Amino acid sequence: MNKKYLPSLLFFSVCLIWGTTWMAMEIAVHTIPPILATGMRFLIAAPILVLLAKVFKQPLLFPSGKKKWMLITAVFYFAIPFTLMIFGEQYISSGLASIIFANMPIAVMITSSAFLGLRLARHQLVGLFIAVSSLCIILFSEMSIGGEDYIVGSMALAGAVIMHAMMYVMVQRHCKDIQVITYNALPSLIAAVLLFIVSFNFEEINLAAVTFESLSAVIYLGIFASVGGIVAYFKLGQISTPFTASICFLIFPLVALSLSAVVSGASISQESIFMLLPLLSGIFLTKVPVEHIRIPLLRKESA
Repeated sequence: MNKKYLPSLLFFSVCLIWGTTWMAMEIAVHTIPPILATGMRFLIAAPILVLLAKVFKQPLLFPSGKKKWMLITAVFYFAIPFTLMIFGEQYISSGLASIIFANMPIAVMITSSAFLGLRLARHQLVGLFIAVSSLCIILFSEMSIGGEDYIVGSMALAGAVIMHAMMYVMVQRHCKDIQVITYNALPSLIAAVLLFIVSFNFEEINLAAVTFESLSAVIYLGIFASVGGIVAYFKLGQISTPFTASICFLIFPLVALSLSAVVSGASISQESIFMLLPLLSGIFLTKVPVEHIRIPLLRKESA
């Protein structure tokens, strides 16, 4: 394959995988309890990630002095947030879930500013205000239609976003030097074991009721979302700019919304669709590097 096409291929792969992940979670939770479904997802992904670690000669264990972060990562990056995501999709559409999760860059920016001392440029603050305001309008519009169920689902997704953003800050502080497959492999397996224990004790599991569609969706989540999406995204970040990779957060909600409308007939309100433009524009603005803003201004001043 011509290497000049690789960034484009990875970009569209990430957008497609992330966009279809939300529909897969919605299908999986139809007949499989959310904790069990998440545990199955990571049990499928873990052996593949371990194999990839061997192939790419990445260590399985975290470095000495940081091994406790394997358990922390397993619980607070994998087990709880991903369970909250699929739990939330019992109450809201996959399209709305993807819109909420697309605000991950906003959450990361806020937590990084609060805990890592990240200084936000003026255009990032403007983008932050636009994105948060637009999201609030969308959620208010959808909750007024969906009632208490939408509140429960939206809060679950928001909790997952906040927890992932907090883990990003912790990773930057304590685990920045850990390679991506190492960070995902054994923590996924630990998360799977913990989730199975919790599920067998607290969920009502009826294996006879599990459908082929739900089982296939979990397998898809384990192989493509938990392995393919991770590898493709981080590879994209390596061979392109972080700004280019972050644009995926603007595209995958559109894929998820389209798929939700076609497959399940679920659609967000016209008001929410209208607010997608300012929402995605705000997220885009927060991700524009400062130098991309300053250079045009300097050219204008010098002219």
